[in-house]
Amino acid sequence: MNKIENLPKKISIFPLSNFIIFPNASVPLNIFEPRYIKMVDDSMKSDRIIGMIQPKNQRKKTPELYSIGCAGKITSFDETNDGRYLIIVKGISRFKILREIDNNKPYRECEVSFNEYNKDVINNYNEIKFSDLELIFKNLKSLFKKKGYIINWKKLEKQSLDQTINALAMTSPFSLEEKQVLLETIDINSRKTKLEKILDTYIVDNFNNTTIQ
Repeated sequence: MNKIENLPKKISIFPLSNFIIFPNASVPLNIFEPRYIKMVDDSMKSDRIIGMIQPKNQRKKTPELYSIGCAGKITSFDETNDGRYLIIVKGISRFKILREIDNNKPYRECEVSFNEYNKDVINNYNEIKFSDLELIFKNLKSLFKKKGYIINWKKLEKQSLDQTINALAMTSPFSLEEKQVLLETIDINSRKTKLEKILDTYIVDNFNNTTIQ
């Protein structure tokens, strides 16, 4: 399913706060809530596609959703002895919510459009030079160390550069809003620029909050 016109117009929605996924990125998920167990069951019987999206307010019973998310395909499925599902989802393309659909299911569904991000399904569309990432790598390594994040940098550097920058955007210790900004950027070069700007604010804050003794 590598053409935009083949993607479904209606998808089930899995809201996860402070979590984003990009096209071609794969993430493991531990599914334990009954409503999302049902969502995975239904998805496995059809196209195995679910929509990952951030809620704006996790404390509400039915939180408002951001308008942009990323559809992913379940590529691996295992059931544990206690009834949980361990799945791997691979990103396909970002989408825009057109409207939420009333249904009698325990999970939410939306009518979506992939048109705005139709280049997500084109292989090797984004190109970026390693030299463009050197400062980002330096600042991110400093920030991740400060936050106590453990990252396998050698493994990251073996990936393509667009995969690397997307992986860093996904795992970064940024706010929900900052991650959403990164998700909504049209291409990898725009994402690199946004990532640099966000990092600058963290580096400046870190500098201003440092006391010389």
